[in-house]
Amino acid sequence: MLSLGSGGGKSTKPSFVSYVTPEDMKIKEKEEGLRSKHPYLLPGEVVFCSANHVLKYTQEDSSQRGVYGTLLCTNFKIAFISDESASQETAPPFRNKLLSENDIPLTCVDNIYGVSDEKKKLIIGGQVKSKYPSKLIIQCKDLRVFHFSLTYAKEEEAKKIFQGIVHHSLEPKSLKCVFAFSYCETASPSQASRKSSLTLMFETKEDWSVELGRTKGNCKVSSANEDYVISEKLPQFFVVPFAVSDDDILRFLGKGIPFWCWSHHSGCALFKMACLPTIQEDGISQKYMHRMLDAVTQDQLCPVKIEDLSSCLPALQDLQLSYNKFKQLFLIDSTTEFWVSDMKWFSSLENSGWLEIIRQCLMKAVEIVDYLESAHTSVLIVEEHCSDLCCVLSSLVQIMLDPYYRTCSGFQSLIQKEWVAGGHSFLDRCNHLYQKEKEVPAPVFLLFLECVWQLLQQHAPAFQFSETYLTVLSDSINIPLFSTFLFNSQHHRDTAMKPGHPEAQRSPLNFPSVWDWSLQFDCKAQSLFTNPLYVEKPIQDKALRKTSHQKHQRQLSLPNTLSKPSPRKGFFKEETDNLKKIFLGKRISKWLNPTESSKELYESWQRKPLDYQGLLLPYLDGPSVRVWMQRYLRWVPEAQIFGGGSITTVNRVLELASEIQDLQKEVERRSCRMNSSTAWTQVYSGPPLSARLSSFPFTATHAWSFKPAIPSSIRQSLGSVSSLADKEDDDCQGSGVL
Repeated sequence: MLSLGSGGGKSTKPSFVSYVTPEDMKIKEKEEGLRSKHPYLLPGEVVFCSANHVLKYTQEDSSQRGVYGTLLCTNFKIAFISDESASQETAPPFRNKLLSENDIPLTCVDNIYGVSDEKKKLIIGGQVKSKYPSKLIIQCKDLRVFHFSLTYAKEEEAKKIFQGIVHHSLEPKSLKCVFAFSYCETASPSQASRKSSLTLMFETKEDWSVELGRTKGNCKVSSANEDYVISEKLPQFFVVPFAVSDDDILRFLGKGIPFWCWSHHSGCALFKMACLPTIQEDGISQKYMHRMLDAVTQDQLCPVKIEDLSSCLPALQDLQLSYNKFKQLFLIDSTTEFWVSDMKWFSSLENSGWLEIIRQCLMKAVEIVDYLESAHTSVLIVEEHCSDLCCVLSSLVQIMLDPYYRTCSGFQSLIQKEWVAGGHSFLDRCNHLYQKEKEVPAPVFLLFLECVWQLLQQHAPAFQFSETYLTVLSDSINIPLFSTFLFNSQHHRDTAMKPGHPEAQRSPLNFPSVWDWSLQFDCKAQSLFTNPLYVEKPIQDKALRKTSHQKHQRQLSLPNTLSKPSPRKGFFKEETDNLKKIFLGKRISKWLNPTESSKELYESWQRKPLDYQGLLLPYLDGPSVRVWMQRYLRWVPEAQIFGGGSITTVNRVLELASEIQDLQKEVERRSCRMNSSTAWTQVYSGPPLSARLSSFPFTATHAWSFKPAIPSSIRQSLGSVSSLADKEDDDCQGSGVL
């Protein structure tokens, strides 16, 4: 019923509420179908609560359309099972074995909003009352947004599912409550632990020796912390200069020790160090630091450059704040919200500062690369705990310099060495336990993946893995199953794997590693992890290997700027200044305010043919540092161009150009017969246009609508879409092109 009001008085709310909906007509049929439907549960997974007749809204428009089903909460995930039978045609070709399309891992929940009386309110764990909202909005860390209506569910079921979801996803919990423990206790050993044979895990002394031998590093593998007798933060084995003794490591519990990361072919090396405790006297600290620097210089026979990251990169709090602003650009609730945000897209993107942080990290990595590659100077990266931005910089430097780390196995080994063995606090930084007061959550590892993606999209043939691989890896961070992202250190993991009581009659738990991709994807899906554009390292003839690998003879190396300058240096500088301005001016302008030494490195790198198995440097100007579209825009339908936009325009232009090309060939053929002297200008020269049209990598497999997704107000101002199409056809016919 509608209330028309009386006299100018205040209108009253409808007094009649219908509790009978069209869906109630089929409640019995649905309940019978639900009895036969069971969610797919992993070993050790238990259902806590569920609610039937929950409506899952679609985000296409504001018509409140959706599908009915059952909403469940387990000790692993939040799941929605549709009442409609899923057909094989709608099944996604790229499917995760652990999670379906409507599953949300508990550790993947970012924020939950409740909607009551059309008012949206943020739900905070521990402050849930007996009431429950009519609508539930769940925002995920992978930027998915789910809308559920509890209006048609039974009151008791709706209350339990709401309280259960909030309790298990937003309230602090202990580590033992994470699903990985239940899974490992129930799953067979073959299911729980299957590691990649090509990935070095850096859990043994042999793994470190292999890596040290591969890079020909002049250091030693230390076992001073075996069984974690010195520090629980350090791994059991690590590499240090020969002059560093076990007593030095024990003195400050591993702080102030230069830990080896990677060795350059010239003899210099990359090290990282945690700051000394502030309670030490200045004289003792300075004397100790000088001795550690002397140890690095003595072994590497190179000068040492110290890079203090606290003075040149943002703090973790600033990093988290920037990413919170950035991700709001992609948490879209409706089409209207998308178009409103689209009007101020660039200003919002700039105000977030996230791309600027990525640029700063890449720029600092280039500076370190310059010291190693150009100046042949060892670099010591210093950070408070040596486990956050230190991991980002050391990993990026090695990817730019060493092509081994651009392969799948090398990249995974790099993460094991610099992040897992390096003591990055994945549990705290990812906030898996939702303990806000303990540590500062920050997307440090995601920042590293963002920087790697920038290099990948700029130099795709240099990487064996694809963009899809990086996207899936970023999603795996929030799956509470893999030991790779579940602990703060190797000691933390080893302690958690032990039985709870010494008298327990069970073997230690064996957590799966994220590198066992067969747990998540089949072979067909894993094939998308490989980059088809990858240029492998050519196999050299054995007779030429000795001459091509002599020390200080690498093609991309530059003269040591600290040594005596070459007598020809001034000659080349004077003679080539004008040439550099002419030929390299536009290319050098691609980089944002590089230092003089870095600019020389870029110039030298640009003068030589690009070697995808050699040094890689990123472009750092504004347009080159881009948004990771596959990760951030994959859940926004309005951002996908199905039947509209520039892609369709380009394809149409190519079709017209192809027809013109065919007509040109026909005219030329006839003119040759007539011995005509008319010269025809070639319209298009290049690869066949049909090949270009079919090479578009994201061809839609569904029959998408060819109407662009634009607001109705704009669409009405433009007139009928069909009339616009007719006008275009009329114009084409009038011009005589077709």
